[in-house]
Amino acid sequence: MRRGVLAAVVFGLVGTGVLVGLGVWQLQRLAWKQALIARLEERLAAEPVPLPIRPDPATDAFLRVAADGIVRGPEVHLLTSLQRSGPGFRVIAPLATSGGRTVLVDLGYIPEADKNAARPPATGMVTGALYWPEETDGFTPAPDLGANIWFARDLPAMAAALGTEPLLIVAESHPFGSLPRPLRLGVNLPNDHQQYAITWFALALVWAVMSAMLVRREARRESTA
Repeated sequence: MRRGVLAAVVFGLVGTGVLVGLGVWQLQRLAWKQALIARLEERLAAEPVPLPIRPDPATDAFLRVAADGIVRGPEVHLLTSLQRSGPGFRVIAPLATSGGRTVLVDLGYIPEADKNAARPPATGMVTGALYWPEETDGFTPAPDLGANIWFARDLPAMAAALGTEPLLIVAESHPFGSLPRPLRLGVNLPNDHQQYAITWFALALVWAVMSAMLVRREARRESTA
């Protein structure tokens, strides 16, 4: 085999191998992501348990919990919008538990018109799921503290503002009843690995076909040289 044909063959095999490897890696990532989503959804379907003493985001994210105590002000209001309900706010307030802890509780949605409605302290049971959101980045606006409008669930900043642990329960029920409207926490992890795998395998096929054409051309050229 002459040098030009050999180079074309090596070029084709290496490129195809790399692209196939990337496709296989995405399939492995797909299996891992599907298992993770299934595990988190299983946690959300389980019976609620008491608040862990030292909760760990790696093992307790989406854990359903129940805690009784007093939900009281002050509140922080997270700008949001609901389909068929319009713009409004998520109400996040302190929950002083009967066990002596104070944590954050996301009580749910209120319409924009109810932002300044008075909510006296309410005593009772809060059930929901633990959540460590990653909603802030370099583009997230700072909260408008004067208007009490926040643009992301920033646990450390909200905990500091309300004097609580940096621990958030997204409530599915709370002692205020229907308003704020509880919004169930769902597993919304992006899972595009199947698309990526198809893309890499398609590119591998194209690379292999183009490489075969290149080998054929080099073979013809060298046979006539």
